Amino acid sequence: MKAHPNLSRGLVVALALTATTAALAALAAGGTVYSKRFKTPLLAEPSPLAASAGEVAFARKLTIKEVRGHWLRVADGSTKGWVFAGNVSDTKPEDVKGLDGLPVAASQTTATAAARPLTPAANDYANRRNLQEARADLDWLNAQCHQLTDADVQRFLQEKKKGEFQ
Repeated sequence: MKAHPNLSRGLVVALALTATTAALAALAAGGTVYSKRFKTPLLAEPSPLAASAGEVAFARKLTIKEVRGHWLRVADGSTKGWVFAGNVSDTKPEDVKGLDGLPVAASQTTATAAARPLTPAANDYANRRNLQEARADLDWLNAQCHQLTDADVQRFLQEKKKGEFQ
């Protein structure tokens, strides 16, 4: 017997909300979390458009000093600031490797590996995959991004209930 689509969707949403609420409940002052990004920005205040107060490397253990909704004021020694809860984990993430098995951090990549994209094989791959226009596409995307203002971003986050507005 097939479940009603709205019932299935409702069950999935309810489970997701329960998991999110449980995860946020575990985040409390005095607890610890780990950074999940290669470089996790710490902000001067709990806002996605706040000035930078520093950054921490991947998988750094951070002490939670304060919790405000989905924002955490954290410290890593003398480095302190606010981080969005989605950028941290309650368990230490494993070392990340790229799709080709090479380390993600440039400092951990050899010169030989770093030069691979410059080889004729990379050009051949781009031709086979119809990627010749990738540079123009990236230039267009960057031009579009530069037209956005901080107010545009803030309005989008609020309207779509993203980031701290969820």
